Amino acid sequence: MKKIVSFMPIMLVLLLILTGCGDEKGNNTANITDKKSTNTSQTTQKSSKEEAKMSVDYAEAATKQMALPEKGETIAIFHIKNYGDVKVKFFEDVAPKAVENFVTHAKQGYYNGVTFHRVINEFMIQGGDPEGTGMGGESIWGEDFAEELSEELVPYRGSLCMASRGLQFSPSLGSQFFITQAEYNEQMASYMQAGGYPAELLEQYKKYGGYLSLYQQYTVFGQVYEGMEVVDRIATVETDGSDKPVEDVVIESIEVKTME
Repeated sequence: MKKIVSFMPIMLVLLLILTGCGDEKGNNTANITDKKSTNTSQTTQKSSKEEAKMSVDYAEAATKQMALPEKGETIAIFHIKNYGDVKVKFFEDVAPKAVENFVTHAKQGYYNGVTFHRVINEFMIQGGDPEGTGMGGESIWGEDFAEELSEELVPYRGSLCMASRGLQFSPSLGSQFFITQAEYNEQMASYMQAGGYPAELLEQYKKYGGYLSLYQQYTVFGQVYEGMEVVDRIATVETDGSDKPVEDVVIESIEVKTME
């Protein structure tokens, strides 16, 4: 079990652990890395992204992200063996391909019997790989697809995100996903403040928690609106040196339905 006690040390640990499964050819391992990217493409995009952030009403966007689903909206219910149910809503207007991919896989039973193969307390729980290794899975199209990023969708606690190798390898999205589980962390907030993150965004992070260093790095395509206590229970299971649960945490099925 791992718990954030200091942001900078955990950043280094996660970089070592979660990037260690990739191969030298850059094949898709769907690893999640908590990173400060320094690649050229992200550097050249920095100014335009900063300008976009200045125009975002983070309080309004967070309220919308965290709101309960409305009647007629598509939702999904994770039925997790021995743990209970986790209910999520989707952001189809912002991440249509990610939603279509996940929902179609779920309806076709692709995730039935699949495990949460990587679990890190106060970070996230990751699943969606039929092989259970972090190396497998594919999209409904049989090939990777690209990130769908939005300034308004933030990896707050309970966000449903696509796992990938990161923007520098795009497209690299397949079937794997993760749910952020972390609470608010003051040291991370201080680090993000020093990095120039907007004060309004940090205010929402303080309110909703999550893992802010993943912002604009991974596609947020859904949000847990019921069952975070189940996610928390999973996050505290005993894991091995690769963050794989010692006892499998199995998704029996994911039920897709319309909110009534």
